[in-house]
Amino acid sequence: MSTPESILATYDRVGPAWATSRDRRLTERRWLDRMIAVAPHDRGKRRVLDLGCGSGRPIAEYLIDRGIAVTGVDGAESMIALFQSNLPNARSVRADMRRLDLGEKFDAILAWDSFFHLSPADQRAMFAVFAAHAADNAALMFTSGPDEGVSIGSVEGTPIYHASLSEAGYRHELEAAGFTVVAHKAEDPDCGDRTVWLARFTGV
Repeated sequence: MSTPESILATYDRVGPAWATSRDRRLTERRWLDRMIAVAPHDRGKRRVLDLGCGSGRPIAEYLIDRGIAVTGVDGAESMIALFQSNLPNARSVRADMRRLDLGEKFDAILAWDSFFHLSPADQRAMFAVFAAHAADNAALMFTSGPDEGVSIGSVEGTPIYHASLSEAGYRHELEAAGFTVVAHKAEDPDCGDRTVWLARFTGV
């Protein structure tokens, strides 16, 4: 049985195989472009904090190709090694997102297919981490489950933990942390049936 505490070890072990088989058609492109459009444009080169960055392909690679400075964060050693190999000019940080404290602000924060591996309690606590790293009017985008609950999926045949708050629960946490929802789509059929949240930081 997978637990939130086993996630990093799981990706450290099977992540390289997962990265090889990962779909790179970039069905996420439309949402990534929306995030870029929401992020502030008046401070020079935009900076994106990619939480749970994995190998960097295809998402961080796409953002960098758009002229964005990406800082990739992942707690799995093998994932950060792949990120550094694939994107040697990008900044990378090996860290558990739950305890991240970079002392910096970013124009956009992305937690794509990563945030939902945390327990419900840790997800709630992450909104303070998001806010601490958000510049004025920064974009925040993450994927979640469509409904409240816990489920066990698989990655490369290995059980993997997922959890989600309710839609009302996410809206409450976003508002309490100073974020305003810009767009939300449950099980978007044009994005692999992902449930996507896009918000703007307006301050607590």
